[in-house]
Amino acid sequence: MSDNDGKKTLGLRGGARPGNVKQSFSHGRTKNVVVETKRKRVVVPKPGAGKPGGGATPSGDPSRRPAGISDAEMARRMKALQAAKAREVEEAAAREAAEKAREEERARRRAEQEAKEREQREVEEKARAKAEEEERKRQEAEEAAKRAAAAPAPEEPKAARSPASKPAPAAAPRKQDREREQRGRGKGRDDNRRSGKLTLGQATGGEGNRQRSMAAMKRKQERARQKAMGGSVEREKVIRDVQLPEAIMVSELANRMAERVADVVKSLMQMGMMVTQNQTIDADTAELIIEEFGHKVTRVSDSDVEDVIKEVEDSEDDLQPRPPVITIMGHVDHGKTSLLDAIRDARVVAGEAGGITQHIGAYQVKTDGGTTLTFLDTPGHAAFTSMRSRGAQVTDIVVLVVAADDAVMPQTIEAINHAKAAGVPMIVAINKVDKPDANPDKVRTDLLQHEVIVEKMSGEVQDVEVSAITGQGLDELLEAIALQAEILELKANPDRAAQGAVIEAQLDVGRGPVATVLVQNGTLRQGDIFVVGEQYGKVRALINDKGDRVKEAGPSVPVEVLGLNGTPEAGDVLNVTETEAQAREIAAYREQAAKDKRAAAGAATTLEQLMQKAKEDENVTELPILMKADVQGSAEAIVQAMEKIGNDEVRVRVLHSGVGAITETDVGLAEASGAPIFGFNVRANASARNTANQKGVEIRYYSVIYDLVDDVKAAASGLLSAEIREKFIGYAEIREVFKVTGVGKVAGCLVTEGVARRSAGVRLLRDNVVIHEGTLKTLKRFKDEVAEVQSGQECGMAFENYDDIRAGDVIEIFEREEVTRTLD
Repeated sequence: MSDNDGKKTLGLRGGARPGNVKQSFSHGRTKNVVVETKRKRVVVPKPGAGKPGGGATPSGDPSRRPAGISDAEMARRMKALQAAKAREVEEAAAREAAEKAREEERARRRAEQEAKEREQREVEEKARAKAEEEERKRQEAEEAAKRAAAAPAPEEPKAARSPASKPAPAAAPRKQDREREQRGRGKGRDDNRRSGKLTLGQATGGEGNRQRSMAAMKRKQERARQKAMGGSVEREKVIRDVQLPEAIMVSELANRMAERVADVVKSLMQMGMMVTQNQTIDADTAELIIEEFGHKVTRVSDSDVEDVIKEVEDSEDDLQPRPPVITIMGHVDHGKTSLLDAIRDARVVAGEAGGITQHIGAYQVKTDGGTTLTFLDTPGHAAFTSMRSRGAQVTDIVVLVVAADDAVMPQTIEAINHAKAAGVPMIVAINKVDKPDANPDKVRTDLLQHEVIVEKMSGEVQDVEVSAITGQGLDELLEAIALQAEILELKANPDRAAQGAVIEAQLDVGRGPVATVLVQNGTLRQGDIFVVGEQYGKVRALINDKGDRVKEAGPSVPVEVLGLNGTPEAGDVLNVTETEAQAREIAAYREQAAKDKRAAAGAATTLEQLMQKAKEDENVTELPILMKADVQGSAEAIVQAMEKIGNDEVRVRVLHSGVGAITETDVGLAEASGAPIFGFNVRANASARNTANQKGVEIRYYSVIYDLVDDVKAAASGLLSAEIREKFIGYAEIREVFKVTGVGKVAGCLVTEGVARRSAGVRLLRDNVVIHEGTLKTLKRFKDEVAEVQSGQECGMAFENYDDIRAGDVIEIFEREEVTRTLD
């Protein structure tokens, strides 16, 4: 019995079967390769499966049906199978129809393209034949003329006949040449004839993967048309108005003229200027180039970029009432912030170091009567004069705070002058009337010296007695402010581009550059693009005086603006522009103008002035310092205070001042210049502290400007040379002169006044004229060296390196002492 018992061996149906394939190579070589072939499984539907009533077959033959499937389920499956087959038939028909339509469309396009090319070729052939005919006629005419000139007179008819007798033989070779040329051209290039399939890239005019632009296609058609017409046609020259600034780059000049850069560079080289397209030329040279190319020149200035900021005169119909801006001014510690604190019912003064306002604060207050008032609280310290002057520039009403127990002080006078210069009305608030030694009438009398006449002294300036502690007179002060604002009739147009003034600016660690802006006209909205001084930006957020985010700020509203690209100067004007490009261009122009101004101010005009300045600075000792502050206004005020410290011998030089934390860069600069770093309300970061400790750079922190100024003044005083003062301690008269071996001349003296000391200095007087000044070599009493000799006693004296002494001379004895000097 065999192993399989006549049964077939087990194996996979439809598996891979081996087969032989014969490969052919070059030079008649062949190779047999064994490959495996796989047979596809073909599903043949069973008889009766596709019939509508086929449900009886599966139900009648349960053995051929999968287990667990009912007759209804089998019928549903057969119906789904029939629907799928019908769908496949429909889709195949649709595909065939679409393919047929695409083929017809391709054939139509191909026919149109060939017809167009055929027509174009016919036009070109006609033009070429015409040109060749004209050329042939011209050559025949030239040959006839030559023969006529060369032949004798009797033979003139033959010469004239000879060209006419050979037109056919001449035309025939030309026709043969033309046919040969066409055949050669057909072999060499396709002449826009396409062979094979039309690809998408060829249909759209693409070259490889790059699609040609519409302008390139038009240029190609223009060239083909010009070639068909038998020559190139010059384009009509377009004369342009070229705006020419004070300096322009060569490539930009070519762009504005719509000329090729190579042509412009070539013209400049012909003028003797070897330049490239990236170099800048002056306006006069550029004007010559523009005129040479036939364009018109319009000279513009760099400052014209600011023309986009237009001063719009608002009509009376657009103006609406706005809140008044009130500036609180006065001397240090006269109670300005406390007074505003009492009005606002907020504790502002508690947050200021030493109770002194270091920055300009802007706040809005709503009175009981519903009137909105905007207050600016300016510092009173002398160093903040510039900040206070800015406060007077943006204000409508000045409230001059004077302490009743202190009267008018220097900064009070400055505030009066600022208010008068700004031309704004003033209200005098006599503060601290609750103190026992308060004397309001003395304040009114002192103000008369500065041409401030209050109402109680028969003047026009309102005065109110107030107390920030008890709240006395606050309502009267607000009524006086409201009355003054009503008289002024303050109005602004809120429906225009915003314009405002920067009250303060600082560099915040988390928020970046932040500017406190008082909107003066228009409405500043979130998303506005603006330029302020040398900086520009887009309003990212607006924060009011209460710390809340707002969407917009109208006239007389103070807000913090986020979104600047740098820290502006306090006092800069903010203007809203239409586009960011305009803002960037204006800021760049202002920055360059400021840089040029600083360079011009720092440069000596002549060599003599440079030498004179160096000679003046030769004996001046400088104290270099670096200063960082928290806000721009404080930094500027401190720098101004530093510049005032010093005299002809010593001065303070601020190497660098800025806003923000002390960084490693500041420490590196301080180390290189040997300068200390002063931080005003800022601190050094960790890396800067470590670097300063390693390099031995001193960093000092301050929160009150008094202390900073005093310390710098003390440090500068240490650089002053000590003052030498002479103190006369005695006189001696020479009675006799002795010669001593090994010593020289010794004077026998009598101390007539004071005391003679060996360590003291001496002058020799003869007839009250100083003939020698020096020191004593020896001072003896009898034979002993002594330290001093009292008045009325005799002694012997010998001078160091001097022996021209005579009887009757007087010796003046004095001591020198050093007195430490200080800067006032």
